[in-house]
Amino acid sequence: MKTIAVLGSTGSIGTQTLDVAAKLGIPVAALAAHSHAKLLEEQARQFSPSFVALADPDAGRELKIRLADTSIRVGIGDAAVCEAACLGETAVTAMVGIAGLRPTLAAIDAGREIALANKETLVCAGELVMPRARQRGVAILPVDSEHSAIFQCLAAGRRSEVAKIHLTASGGPFFGKTYTETYHFTREEALRHPNWAMGAKITVDSASMMNKGFEVCEAMHLYGVPIEQIEVVVHRESIVHSMVEFCDGSVIAQLSNPDMRLPIQYALTYPERLPCPVRPLHLTELARLTFFPPDLEAFPCLALAYDAIRRGGNACAVLNGANEAAVAAFLRGDIPFGRIPELVSRALDTVPHAPLSGLGDVLEADQAARAAAAI
Repeated sequence: MKTIAVLGSTGSIGTQTLDVAAKLGIPVAALAAHSHAKLLEEQARQFSPSFVALADPDAGRELKIRLADTSIRVGIGDAAVCEAACLGETAVTAMVGIAGLRPTLAAIDAGREIALANKETLVCAGELVMPRARQRGVAILPVDSEHSAIFQCLAAGRRSEVAKIHLTASGGPFFGKTYTETYHFTREEALRHPNWAMGAKITVDSASMMNKGFEVCEAMHLYGVPIEQIEVVVHRESIVHSMVEFCDGSVIAQLSNPDMRLPIQYALTYPERLPCPVRPLHLTELARLTFFPPDLEAFPCLALAYDAIRRGGNACAVLNGANEAAVAAFLRGDIPFGRIPELVSRALDTVPHAPLSGLGDVLEADQAARAAAAI
């Protein structure tokens, strides 16, 4: 088994990754998170990594006290998180938001395999990250259920034979409603996802379908396909996790019950497949599988993502930064749901468009977007 470093270990993907690691006996070299000292202490005592890190200084100092009776090293701050990313053979990058970008780049520079669960890494800086990974011979294995599905389906043919990627979306809790109907919806309503148990940020992004726009951007970078060859299709049952259509008309799909432990495990054990504690899929129990085109008027965040992708340069970093700021305001109760796309649109119109030449350009666009989206 490859040793792993889990970044964002206290979040939804991180905790499920550790559940998989515990069941398979995968050694954990390092753990890192933002600020959840108590849970990280519990994880450290269970998995005995050599190093743990918290980005938040106050939480980091608390963790040092909590683990003072152990031999586990405790690091504090962003540099410590980057150090943690480099300690395992595989870095599971599951930190939320642009905070996951620097440690992912650090792991790539250290030659570590990446199990990628942080969308923002490729959304904001895909044109920097992917060449860097290729240059260093680093494999990037997708953890997202949709991108894991695409990765598996692509094994059925050559990349040159791919005609289209069908990226499935659940439609979230607001499927079938208009933008006007959802405008004043609250945090509690947005967090009622019909199929998946996820963290608050990604659940809101699913409700707005911004999450799917991010995944279109990811697919372009991961698989080297233009936006014209990626089609979003709403699939309410979340059984078909994505499909690949080949030039001869064959469509290959990956199906399973919605459970993130399956794509997490596949990323950790690739190219091997091992038994997984996910409930088996019984086809005879499925009443139907439905597919619908996305409603871009009802979900303007997806349309904004398409526009940013086509603009290129720093536009997707602006898109992401503004969305992070707007979703944070929504989760605090400061704005209604319908204000999220309004604030993102304002940032895209306000922040000057520019090419990306390095990490500094990404971070500058991110900060400018957050300022433009501030309420």
